Amino acid sequence: MKLIKKLLLVAVAVVICGCSAIERTVYLQDVADNASIKAASEAQIRIKPLDRLTIVVSSKDPELAAPFNATSSYNSLSSNPMGSSTSNGASSLQVRTVDESGLLYIPIIGNVYCAGKTRSELAAEIAQKIKNGGYISDAVVNIQFVDMKIFVLGEVSKPGQYDITRDHVTILEALAMAGDMTIYGNRQAVTVVRKVNGETKVYQMNMLDSKMFESPGYYLQQSDVVYVQPNKYKAATAEINQNRNFWLSIATTFVSIASLVVTILMYTGVGN
Repeated sequence: MKLIKKLLLVAVAVVICGCSAIERTVYLQDVADNASIKAASEAQIRIKPLDRLTIVVSSKDPELAAPFNATSSYNSLSSNPMGSSTSNGASSLQVRTVDESGLLYIPIIGNVYCAGKTRSELAAEIAQKIKNGGYISDAVVNIQFVDMKIFVLGEVSKPGQYDITRDHVTILEALAMAGDMTIYGNRQAVTVVRKVNGETKVYQMNMLDSKMFESPGYYLQQSDVVYVQPNKYKAATAEINQNRNFWLSIATTFVSIASLVVTILMYTGVGN
C-alpha cells in the first residue's frame, strides 16, 4: 500500500508540473475556439527615410517609359547622388534611396515625398504625376523594397537577421522564422523595438494574452528588433552555472597552490 501511495503522489506531481508548464508556454491561452479577434490596424509596412527601393515605370510604349527608369545614361545619377544602378545599361533596375527628409528622386518629375506611404500608395502617386504631366497616359509603376529586414534576438532557436518579402509580417511569423522560442523564453515578456521619426519606440507584449493583437508591435515594420527575454528558470540556471564555475575556480586555485607548496617542501627538504 505504501508503494502504491508513493506512485500516486509521483503521478499527481507529474500532472501538476505538466499543467504548470502548459500555462507557461502555450500562446493565446484566453482565446476560445472560433473566436473573432480585432488586430492592430497598421498592417502594411510603410516607407521610411533611408529605405532603398527599386522603381520601374512601364507603358505600352517602352521608349516613353525609359527616361523614368533612367540610369547614368540619362544623367540621373548626376542629378541624384543617392541613386545607384544594379547593372549597366538604360534598361537596368535603378536602386533609389529615400533621403533623411523622406524624399525620393524620380527622373523627369523630380522629388516625391514618400515617407509613411505604402508601396502601392507611392506607386499610385508617381503614376498619377506622370499622367498629369502629360508624359505617359498609361503609366504603370512597380515598387519593391531592396533590403527589408527584421532582427530576432534572445531566447529563440535561431536568433539573427531575417529578410521580409511581403508587405506585412506579424510578430508570430517573426518568431516562426527564428524557430520559435526556446523553453527558456519568457512568453509574457517579448519586446519590439522600433525607430519612428527619429525616436525609439518600445512595445512590451504578452504572447499568452489575446491583447497582443491590439499592440502596435503585432505587425512589424522594417528594421524592427524583436527580443525574447529569458524566464526565471534560465536566470536560475545561469546563476547555478556561475556559482558552480566560481567554486570550481576556487577549488582549482586551491589545488594548484597546494601542489606548489608540496613541491617547494620537497625541494627544500622540509619535513625530512
